[in-house]
Amino acid sequence: MKVLNVNMSCDPVQGGGSVERTLQMSRYLARSGIECTVLTTDVGLTGDHPVDLEGVSLIKLKTMLQRYYLPRFSCKGIGRIVERADIIQLMNHWTFLNAVVYVIARRRNKPYVVCPAGSLPYYGRSRTLKRIYNTVIGRRIVRNAHRCIAISPDEIDHFRSYGVEDDRISTIPNAIRPEDLAHEGANTFRDDFGIGEAPFILFVGRLNAIKGPDLLLKAFQNRLGCGNFKYDLVFAGPDGGMLTELKGMVADMGVAGRVHFVGYLGNRDKSNAYRASDLLVIPSRQEAMSIVVLEAGMTKTPVLLTDRCGFDAVESIGGGKVVPATVEGLEAGLAKLLDRPEVLRPMGIRLYRYVSENFTWDTMIKKYLSLYETILGDAPWKGVPR
Repeated sequence: MKVLNVNMSCDPVQGGGSVERTLQMSRYLARSGIECTVLTTDVGLTGDHPVDLEGVSLIKLKTMLQRYYLPRFSCKGIGRIVERADIIQLMNHWTFLNAVVYVIARRRNKPYVVCPAGSLPYYGRSRTLKRIYNTVIGRRIVRNAHRCIAISPDEIDHFRSYGVEDDRISTIPNAIRPEDLAHEGANTFRDDFGIGEAPFILFVGRLNAIKGPDLLLKAFQNRLGCGNFKYDLVFAGPDGGMLTELKGMVADMGVAGRVHFVGYLGNRDKSNAYRASDLLVIPSRQEAMSIVVLEAGMTKTPVLLTDRCGFDAVESIGGGKVVPATVEGLEAGLAKLLDRPEVLRPMGIRLYRYVSENFTWDTMIKKYLSLYETILGDAPWKGVPR
């Protein structure tokens, strides 16, 4: 079997969860004996953060307009790449590259699946352009897919709104590669990043409005105002457009000594950050299924997350707390968990058990292989609408 994975970005720093999913899924396909190719743009793929795909072919298209990931390409060149594949996965949704591959795949009668990873709703900037994209081609890409992959049950309604029937929706959650967070050497995170000795709350992710770092910062300030609050706050992640604003908020609040920005962290430093922290907070305004929950689980770090993260099961298994995606919700969650610090370690252990038993790529790749075999066995896919 030959699989082509298409993602407009494989940038390990700014790409976020969809990039992590694409890279890990491709690696594990290759480990399973599948010939796998990733087609992407060259945005963010520099020598500073190389991508090791461990036996997977990586095809990078030169980008003409980085904001929209608009690549230089030839239809013949893309056609040759598509022709070699038995099945194609289109990751994300609002991408020119997906549209090009879709058109060529349809012409060549190649089966494909779509995995928007939570991107189907109209959210964030460029909403007018997104509506135009959907009118011209986006809805057809989703409706004509041989299978739509939801990464959490919350995403199923997104597909239904595009006219996809339930029998063409498969749920394959995000997963984790345990060895990425298995660092067990000396934890030098505090010394390496000048954090000091105070216990701290951790945020991991892009500093972007959709991730809600401003909500967390305001909730943190409110807790400081209550007195006798001993925790610091650490933001770990690249600038997604909010770093300057957040630093300005910190200065205006007068809490510069209690809030730390440490930038993007590689696997070793990220593992150390989780292990050194008391609590991971995920204040996202919109997310299909947070990968950092899985990372926290592998390091036995309890989590506080919003009900917009696609992972409410965290609370039901006792691995953390789920709250509304508001300043008030996050503040109440911080109070409930941090006023009783003795509950944190048992929560982290329960989350570790849940993640390690259910969300590793060794387990999840079997679902992909089964799905692909089913699709290829159903040729010529006559039931797919035009």
